[in-house]
Amino acid sequence: MPGAHRAPHPPTRCWSRSWRPSRRYCGRCARTDRRRSRARRRSACRNHRTGVRRAWWDRGMSDLRIRPAGPEELDAVLAFWKTAAEGTSISDDREGVERLVARDPDALLLAERDGELVGTVIAGFDGWRCHLYRLAVHPDHRRRGIGTALLTAADERFVRLGGRRGDAMVLVRNERAQHAWRAAGYEPQEQWRRWVKHLTG
Repeated sequence: MPGAHRAPHPPTRCWSRSWRPSRRYCGRCARTDRRRSRARRRSACRNHRTGVRRAWWDRGMSDLRIRPAGPEELDAVLAFWKTAAEGTSISDDREGVERLVARDPDALLLAERDGELVGTVIAGFDGWRCHLYRLAVHPDHRRRGIGTALLTAADERFVRLGGRRGDAMVLVRNERAQHAWRAAGYEPQEQWRRWVKHLTG
């Protein structure tokens, strides 16, 4: 389907906790290292020595699919946010999400695994700035790289649209989310403060 984002193919090197390749090929992963003894091959890979978590695409996430939400899925998204999202918004209703999708059909991205909704992010672009909202992953599917995959898809969308900088709204109390945003390359700017005004018709 056009616009769908799929997880990359697994790399040929073994990856460490920070998902950076080890200095030496892993004997259990790289065919070029077969000449070493089994003991040396195991010791050459610190991941297999310490049992560190593998990268998300090597943990059964190759079937993750990211795509824009359709108008018929908005009720399911709203129900998902009640379970997976932190905090509430004045726009968390059917009319609010309908306006979002009507104005920018590709802004609301969904992550699916085996046909099940497991994550969302809103990646909106107003022509000036790239805005990110509602990064949410189902509690049963966290710490598997879904949030990172969603943010990667959002970044790719922004680049295609010509965006130059993205900003995100992250709750101060949500430390788990802050770790996810930092891992994706985002960082807080303490010199800015959010100003809001509720509009009435």
